Amino acid sequence: MSASLSIHDFLEAAETLPVIDVRSPSEYQHGHIPGAYNIPLFDNEERAEIGTIYKQQNRDKAFKRGLDIVGPKMRSFVEQSEEIAPDRKVLLHCWRGGMRSSSFGWLLASAGFEIQTLEKGYKAFRNFVLNIFEANHNILILSGYTGSGKTDILQALRNLGEQVIDLEGLANHKGSTFGHLGEPDQPTGEHFQNMLGIKLFQLDKNKPVWLEDESRLIGQRMIPHQFFSQMQRAPVFRIEIPKKIRIRRLVDDYGSYPKEKLKESILKIEKRLGGLRTKQAIQALENDELEKVADQVLHYYDKAYDHGLNNRESKKINRLDFNHIDADKIAQTLKKQALTESV
Repeated sequence: MSASLSIHDFLEAAETLPVIDVRSPSEYQHGHIPGAYNIPLFDNEERAEIGTIYKQQNRDKAFKRGLDIVGPKMRSFVEQSEEIAPDRKVLLHCWRGGMRSSSFGWLLASAGFEIQTLEKGYKAFRNFVLNIFEANHNILILSGYTGSGKTDILQALRNLGEQVIDLEGLANHKGSTFGHLGEPDQPTGEHFQNMLGIKLFQLDKNKPVWLEDESRLIGQRMIPHQFFSQMQRAPVFRIEIPKKIRIRRLVDDYGSYPKEKLKESILKIEKRLGGLRTKQAIQALENDELEKVADQVLHYYDKAYDHGLNNRESKKINRLDFNHIDADKIAQTLKKQALTESV
């Protein structure tokens, strides 16, 4: 049995059924539907070869060469699909919903699978994602100086039942020049958009979503323009934590990384930090005076944060002062404050 689904129906079905992406590994790596499995009909070299035959000779020869390549793999395709979907119900797509997905679907259907394909393929998914960023979203922004523990507070808000999207978690980067430390490689720009788009799709539109205040770039990944514009216009809840507490937090978070890595990160902001402060920070690092390092670096990051807030409407900034960094207590206060603001 085989059916073709619209992108909206396909994504809803994907919440309970596995998705198989039959595009080449390089296509999949560049960007895919989050959670999809890759069983490529052709590997990167095979896809390039068939494309060359198609362009330089004709469609029939390209098709027959494809049969030569796929024939020996057919059993493996079925066995891999059985591992992914023991109950033999799967969703399937290629780039445009063309020959690759129809061929793979025919094979699985012949093996007794129930197949549903994505109408117009991954291209339809990409258009869907880009359209999501243009839709209106009910956003609340959590703001605060570096070292305020905003990621932990977002998690605490999630534990309280609030909707949260961790942009830095999606980007595999903590946002500062030190943000790559301890993180895996960043996803491609396209896949970062895909993950964010799926998160937005899964939201309850009747409830707000909390996001951390970010610059448009998180490491090397850019927040989509339309969505970032909405973030800039959203209400801001700025938490104020004493600097000495934030310094201790930064030492706890980054103090275990190799000195050479910390030094490299400090040198990346030398022009913005200033020659003297950079020299003092590196000297303190060499002397294992990590609190002094954090103090010097915060001089730059605090100024940068203030500059970003100055570009927002002051009437939308709600300031909350805390003399601690207890994420659960801060989250409870934020939830109450947000409810008060919306009344």
